[in-house]
Amino acid sequence: MAAPAARPAVTRVSVVSGVILLFLLLMCTLCVKKFWHGLLSSMGKSKEAPNIESFLQKHEAQHPKRYSYSEVKTMTKSFSHKLGQGGFGTVYMGKMPNGKPIAVKLLKSCKDDGQEFMNEVASISRTSHVNVVTLLGYCIGSKRALIYEFMPNGSLERFAFRPNSETEDSLSWEKLFDIAIGIARGLEYLHRGCNTRIVHFDIKPHNILLDQDFCPKISDFGLAKLCKQKESIISIDGARGTIGYIAPEVFSKQFGDASSKSDVYSYGMMILEMVGARKNISASADVSSKYFPQWIYEHLEGYCVTANEIRLDTSVLVRKMIIIGLWCIQLLPNNRPSMTRVVEMLQSSADDLKIPPQSFLS
Repeated sequence: MAAPAARPAVTRVSVVSGVILLFLLLMCTLCVKKFWHGLLSSMGKSKEAPNIESFLQKHEAQHPKRYSYSEVKTMTKSFSHKLGQGGFGTVYMGKMPNGKPIAVKLLKSCKDDGQEFMNEVASISRTSHVNVVTLLGYCIGSKRALIYEFMPNGSLERFAFRPNSETEDSLSWEKLFDIAIGIARGLEYLHRGCNTRIVHFDIKPHNILLDQDFCPKISDFGLAKLCKQKESIISIDGARGTIGYIAPEVFSKQFGDASSKSDVYSYGMMILEMVGARKNISASADVSSKYFPQWIYEHLEGYCVTANEIRLDTSVLVRKMIIIGLWCIQLLPNNRPSMTRVVEMLQSSADDLKIPPQSFLS
């Protein structure tokens, strides 16, 4: 009769054993999950560094000096002087140990494989031209940074695109024309002067920096593509660039293939925008309701004659900039001039320049 009384104890032991077993299974599951999560996470985190490191080793002879993050932090006084901000990072002012002023672009943290960083280093490290910004160094690790020569006059956007052309930050037509020639020479060099040709894909006023003498320097090569000398067509994965300056073929292949002519289009849009902003045209119904290149195409003669108090020499410069800009934004890439031809056109007589056929998206 005593035997049945032992069943509750056996039942309690079975329940306790079951709970312990369940607990152990849960702990094992959590441990396994944590292990795989940590492994996958570490793989994701470490993927970027080896890619960049292997890239830097491959191009060791070309890239500039490498700095630690602590060194960059010291040179910028803990990033205390912010110069500006862009799509890929924030730019700070700093000084090299020898006192030379620099601009440090601290790149945004991102989940990519460091492609923007590698594009910048690979592109600028291959260049040496008065109209291309100089990369002085870089930093990788917990943070990525790029170190450039400092441009005291900032970007072209600051000077050429003020709503009031009489402000002290505006530039004369002559200076704007010199800047247009400098940018054209810089692009010609990138397209033809390097051993490895470079297509920028993001030419716009914000990416044109001005030194103390207002000499323009092309900057921000995060979207650039490298190609061999004999290659003319470039394969790109999706549209790249800034709205308003992107060539039609970059976002739709029905217009052709992406190439150096895509930079030509961006250059043309920028030149026409420089002309339009500096002229400070009134926002009349006729102007505001039309695409500006189309409006200026239809009012070319009158626009040039009235430019800057009807000075003949100024009128000639404006006419050249407009006609060249219109040639550069032809819808089909094959109808646009090369940057070499653009330089020749800028240096030629305005009388030798013919107005291109009208070619705009409806």
